[in-house]
Amino acid sequence: MIRFFDVIFTAGGLIVLSPLFLVLYVLIRLESKGGGFYTQERIGKDGVPFKLYKFRSMRVGSDKKGLITVGGHDPRITKTGYFIRKYKLDELPQLWNVLIGDMSLVGPRPEVEKYTRLYTEEQRKVLSVHPGITDWASIEYVDENVILGQAEDPDKAYIERIMPDKIRYNMKWINNQGIVEYFKIIFCTFFRIAR
Repeated sequence: MIRFFDVIFTAGGLIVLSPLFLVLYVLIRLESKGGGFYTQERIGKDGVPFKLYKFRSMRVGSDKKGLITVGGHDPRITKTGYFIRKYKLDELPQLWNVLIGDMSLVGPRPEVEKYTRLYTEEQRKVLSVHPGITDWASIEYVDENVILGQAEDPDKAYIERIMPDKIRYNMKWINNQGIVEYFKIIFCTFFRIAR
């Protein structure tokens, strides 16, 4: 049933939002060299890698300087990038990931392999479900970049403090999967972004 809603919502969303996709793509291309989209390998259900799509918010090659974005003034982020990140618009191309079945609208955010290799046996349960665009951890850590920007060692802070806490929130979805929880998370996400 959840897959049915994923397909209906994402197909409709891609059609309705196609003018916005075009505007964002053009703005990104006009501001800096490179394509309008960014792909990164993430780890999905059962540990299978897949290509995650986003609107490009950083200058080309910035990911080679570190995987974690820190604070509100990371110099690698473009002006358009700041805007689309603030309103989570950079995540919109992941609707395509949902439509083709790599992801769900609701589920744990997919990590890069660097971090999934650090999972304990218990934490690996996160990989038993499809990753998603949003879940309780995404709602709780909507300002994650700000937290990391205040850390002396952002990578260490992510691994030791944020990642385990996010997995704890992920488990709330994994242990209570269902239509009611699905819609509750979607509505809470919209409310948090709007606020």
